[in-house]
Amino acid sequence: MCGIVGIVDAGGVSFPLYYTLYALQHRGQESAGISTFEGTALYTHKAQGLVAEVFSGDTLQGLPGNAGIGHVRYPTARSKVPDSVQPFNFKYRGLNLSIAHDGSLVNTSELREEYERRGQIFCTTADTEIMGSIIADALRTSKSMEDAVLLCMRRLRGSYAAVALLNNTIYAFRDPLGIKPLCIGKIDHGYIVASESVAIDALNGTFIRDVLPGELIRIDENGLSSTQIATANRKAHCIFEYIYFARADSIIDGTLVYDVRRRIGQKLYDVAPVGANTVCPVPDSGIAYAAGYAERSGIPFVEGLMKNRYMGRTFIMPTQQQRERAVRIKLNTVRGNLKDKKVVLVDDSVVRGTTSRRIVNMIQEAGAEEVHLRVGSPPIVSPCYLGVDMPTRTELIASGKKVEEVRKSIGATSLTYIPIEDLVEAIGCGKQNLCTGCLTGCYPVEINGERCSRYIVNYMAGTHQSDFSTFKTGKEKI
Repeated sequence: MCGIVGIVDAGGVSFPLYYTLYALQHRGQESAGISTFEGTALYTHKAQGLVAEVFSGDTLQGLPGNAGIGHVRYPTARSKVPDSVQPFNFKYRGLNLSIAHDGSLVNTSELREEYERRGQIFCTTADTEIMGSIIADALRTSKSMEDAVLLCMRRLRGSYAAVALLNNTIYAFRDPLGIKPLCIGKIDHGYIVASESVAIDALNGTFIRDVLPGELIRIDENGLSSTQIATANRKAHCIFEYIYFARADSIIDGTLVYDVRRRIGQKLYDVAPVGANTVCPVPDSGIAYAAGYAERSGIPFVEGLMKNRYMGRTFIMPTQQQRERAVRIKLNTVRGNLKDKKVVLVDDSVVRGTTSRRIVNMIQEAGAEEVHLRVGSPPIVSPCYLGVDMPTRTELIASGKKVEEVRKSIGATSLTYIPIEDLVEAIGCGKQNLCTGCLTGCYPVEINGERCSRYIVNYMAGTHQSDFSTFKTGKEKI
């Protein structure tokens, strides 16, 4: 999981890109980068660290231009080195190409081997470099960037939402199954594409719509247009976006994430009601779940854990040792709200179990009489190959274990997961339109050694373009 953004704005883009990356910081905390274009030159600044650590007023002043892209990165098992910090830049026959990507390809090795046989040299292990190389190579023979992206998408297997800066024009495209989120917004003097709608909100912009699966968006000084590159007979939106990754105030594929999580909390009470004195969320992502549980149960919502707002997300820290050490620094108990209480502890998910085990222990040490853990996702039993750093089943506490075994390992009085049917109903788009690989072991794309649900993708021979350039007060002309 990463966060991407592309902006064309007549007033300059470096500071708007900075603000939007700040809004997307929850999607990646390892590194950040921005590329802009002005005149005939491409300008890039990127480094490891949080957005506020990577950029300053001086560095942003050194990124001129009215078109640019940005990226915040979350480390995956394959790629944790400084050379993998995005965006990546390419030059070919007077064209400057910069590209950033959210997602994970499952055929990277095959593509890399093919292009290395042709003499291509790669500097990183990142999927994004493969994508940029394919597009740059396709531009040699393609009549347009649209054709180059079509050729690229035909080669890719996996999840991707990407933004590319070709000279002073932004291109954004999404995989045909729509696994990774991407949306479009209107700002005062231009347009924005971003991973989540909160990036549009950060600029006081107007949300237009989500980028369609298989769609290519083009933004330049003349406005915004779209080309449908591919269509599929199903969608496969990442279910973990709704469970954990997306900010609760984001709209993902037409659905407000907060409403999904609140409905899940209500269903958790219906599935396993328990007599308790207080409903306590694990902040921050457990708050909406706990609000729904408290609303349905009538049990008071009380904060029993206070979060250090200067800490990152422990789940996406790269090593187990770092995750374990971070929990105590990240959270502290409010003893007066927990002592002698029967507590319903509500969290979004249990992945490795490290955080849950320590939190339950902290609440017990604070004097809670009982701790009933309620989880807003079903058991996560399989690895994710499409962008979430859960590479092996041995890391997943629920893999191969019954719920009672997990409960004992965590130390809770009781443990209930949301059933997958209730989760799907709360999201509201149907199980056939969600990627549930981490919950079921059945994936929407072909992966060696894993089960796959069948799908058909049609790549457009003649692409259909839609003109957005006459955007008026929240309406689009197509």
